[in-house]
Amino acid sequence: MVEVKETDGKRFAVDPQEGQLEIKYGLPADVLFCKSCVISNQRPSSSVEFKHTKDSRKSTIHFDENGICDACNYSKRKFTEVDWEERDAKLRELCDRFRSRNDSYDCLVPGSGGKDSVYAALRLKRDYGMHPLTVTWAPHLYTDVGWYNMQAWLHKGGFDNYLFTPDGEAHRKLTRLAFENLLHPFQPFIFGQKNYAPKMAAKMGVPLVFYGENEAEYGNTVSENESAQRKLEYFAQDSQNAEDLYFGGVPFSELPDKGVDLRSIDPYMPADPDSLRAAEVEVHYLGYYLQWTPQENYYYSAENIGFKANEHRTEGTYSKYNSIDDKTDPYHYWTTLVKFGIGRATYDAAQEIRNQHIDREEGVALVRRYDQEFPRRYFPEFLEYLDLSEEQFFAIADEFRSPHLWTKSNGEWVLRHQVS
Repeated sequence: MVEVKETDGKRFAVDPQEGQLEIKYGLPADVLFCKSCVISNQRPSSSVEFKHTKDSRKSTIHFDENGICDACNYSKRKFTEVDWEERDAKLRELCDRFRSRNDSYDCLVPGSGGKDSVYAALRLKRDYGMHPLTVTWAPHLYTDVGWYNMQAWLHKGGFDNYLFTPDGEAHRKLTRLAFENLLHPFQPFIFGQKNYAPKMAAKMGVPLVFYGENEAEYGNTVSENESAQRKLEYFAQDSQNAEDLYFGGVPFSELPDKGVDLRSIDPYMPADPDSLRAAEVEVHYLGYYLQWTPQENYYYSAENIGFKANEHRTEGTYSKYNSIDDKTDPYHYWTTLVKFGIGRATYDAAQEIRNQHIDREEGVALVRRYDQEFPRRYFPEFLEYLDLSEEQFFAIADEFRSPHLWTKSNGEWVLRHQVS
């Protein structure tokens, strides 16, 4: 166990050679890797916080007494304990309860035409007789392949769609603020993506919303996936008052000082649980009812609508079909590497180990080869979007490196701990 000291509200790991190393974000001092996959105990829980600062304390993925992470333990249950025929029957019962009798929309599927939203909408339509309305919170910067897949989803899959594109100027400024203050350039997108679907469900009178998989698939508390239905409080905050909320690490009232028009903020606001209850909205995870396997979702989408993967390997990992619709995606994953020592290849390899597509030895090799690769392909466009120089970009990022994870060797940043 690493000795930990706390001074002036900051935590430090005590290293015999280097002395006190600051531990940021409330992360564990001991860096441990799951003995089943390749994820480390530095992975934060997937939560969206409207009140968030650089030093926010985060809960992280839990490891059991055998050194196995919650995500791996949950995945094992999917293969060994879940009766998928029974789950299918529950899904059919749910669909029967909500199915339209007059050809109106009877469920809502959020997505951008990625492999998972294509799979969800098509399965509900073709195999369960539903009439889905699809809704999309627009990416920051569309990729060519992402736009192609979006159009294929709607035209070849046969779906109506509401595409919401937030105020571009405000979205860009919020993204830059989130990068500067939190090193989290995806935060504004996540705010909108999270809240758009239930709000639209209430507005359109479509009370059944299907998301894909629960975050418990990747490391949130396993108990969250004991039910298919997401509690409506998930979409709320302690306060519905905008004055109490932060965006990009900036209090709502100070956004005008940063050049953000307050009239543009409403789409990012958390949903009101009372309004969702009044509209009798239910949010369910399709991954609870169907055995959710991202690689199989890709094959299904490719076969049914001609879904395209990248022509090139995605930088920072070895795959070609995950999170490919937004040019901002690579920098979201790279910033998790900077803050938590966990890059894109780690997320991909951990997932594929759990789904029994690769073994841990191969996963370790892939992580060590690709995880720290910097994504250069869209870098000039991303810098232009943020209105930052390359020097400013890296200077900001380096401020967020936690000393207990990173050190410098010959002028280069090096992780102190790597999976092996």
